Amino acid sequence: MGVKSMLPSYELGFYALVVSCAVVYSGSGIFEASRDSMNRKAFRDGIKPGWHYFGRKMDVADFEWVMWFTSFRNVIIFALSGHVLFGKICSMTVPQHRAVMYMLYGISAVLGSMGLVYLMIILSHCLVLYSVALAKQKWLCYVAGLCCLASFKLEPFGSWQSGFVTGAFDLQDVLFYGGSTFTIMRCMSFALESSEKKEGIYSIFDLLKYNFYLPFFFFGPVMTFDQFHAQVSTRELRRKDDEMKNIRVNALLHVGAIITVDIFFHFFYILTLPSDLKFVNRLSDWSLAGLAYSNLVYDWVKAAVMFGVINTIARLDHLEPPQPPKCITLLYIFAETHFDRGINDWLCKYVYDHLGENHDNIIKELVASITTFAVTTLWLGPSEIVYIWSVVNCFGLNFELWVQKFFQLGLFAKLEAKMSGAMSRRIRAAFGAVNFWAIVLYNILALNSLEFAVLVTKRLLVTGFPVSTLSIWFITYCGVQLIKERERILAIEEEERSDKAKVE
Repeated sequence: MGVKSMLPSYELGFYALVVSCAVVYSGSGIFEASRDSMNRKAFRDGIKPGWHYFGRKMDVADFEWVMWFTSFRNVIIFALSGHVLFGKICSMTVPQHRAVMYMLYGISAVLGSMGLVYLMIILSHCLVLYSVALAKQKWLCYVAGLCCLASFKLEPFGSWQSGFVTGAFDLQDVLFYGGSTFTIMRCMSFALESSEKKEGIYSIFDLLKYNFYLPFFFFGPVMTFDQFHAQVSTRELRRKDDEMKNIRVNALLHVGAIITVDIFFHFFYILTLPSDLKFVNRLSDWSLAGLAYSNLVYDWVKAAVMFGVINTIARLDHLEPPQPPKCITLLYIFAETHFDRGINDWLCKYVYDHLGENHDNIIKELVASITTFAVTTLWLGPSEIVYIWSVVNCFGLNFELWVQKFFQLGLFAKLEAKMSGAMSRRIRAAFGAVNFWAIVLYNILALNSLEFAVLVTKRLLVTGFPVSTLSIWFITYCGVQLIKERERILAIEEEERSDKAKVE
């Protein structure tokens, strides 16, 4: 049945009421647990004094978030503000050479922050992959690129290269491996796009302009080379209607999100609580489920803020970067699950869609998904927890297709054809609720720990059965129905815009 199947308004209102009450009830349990554990010795490292006028301590377990907005806040603001100012001057004076100016500023910033040796390491990898691109052989580009990526992600090669970089500050390892691995992904994109070019090849100067665009350098997102090259080569720089207004609104939203997260961490210690399994095991099933889910939501917020700030700067430079990740609250399908839209687009273009084609054949889909998650495992850095995460998510992605194919068989297709659109939507939402929690459980093991994921799974499916299992499943079903309603409204609006465009 189509996505436009409609449910009665009173039914949707009931679903919204159920979800709201469940969120409040689960949140109250997490709040009480956070309040009771504020002075617990086991949480001493994760809970520190926060904003004094709240009179509460703050969850500081995520060192990246803390570093970005405390000790390195001024450095980040200075570097990105300098880029914005520098980019604005270049866009006004020499728009045809703005990519070169961005490159020079990026190289200077990398040199100033990480040193000459790090810059030489990056340039050497760029030179190697550019040399490979000259052969215009895709298989060679893949092999060379993955070998370069492995040289940063596998020991002892990674430590050997990082050992050349002198100095020591809190984010050095994050900047080293972030800049290095994103460089390899960009260089692979350049090499693969060069092999597709029918006449000639892009210059190494094009590669350097692409790689050393500062907002994308250390943390992404990854824009594929064809998109970046086409956008940055545009000489006529024009803004869309209300574009600057949207940029300002997005900037304010990101500032608001940062403040909101900091306030939230004074009352809900969602990152520190899972570190003590004995304490967490005392929570109710509802609070434990809410704790697991809130960890995924926070990781999405973190990614959305980081990529949102970077994307805002890129839009000021007249670029159209990859969108922030889709909100985890709106996901109940494995195929749409990702936390980095740039890497997701890269993997889809060069691996998943390349091997899986239309993703309708079970064997091709299996090969495409296994290969995609193999590359993702290398990208994340091989470890036991990453292996488990890759296996279960690869299984989830393929299982979706198997179930879809199974219910497309003649008998089930005929049964669904006899149903009303609303009933078909309800049945699909019931399966979507199961999928939703599979996504949550499969991903918290990477965000928290395998032990915490096992504990949540055991509580929800074994010791909590049948009351907690079925009640949480029903609440999730209500949430999926609200997501489907949003999708229905968006589909209708998109159709209306399309019809209007055809008339015009």
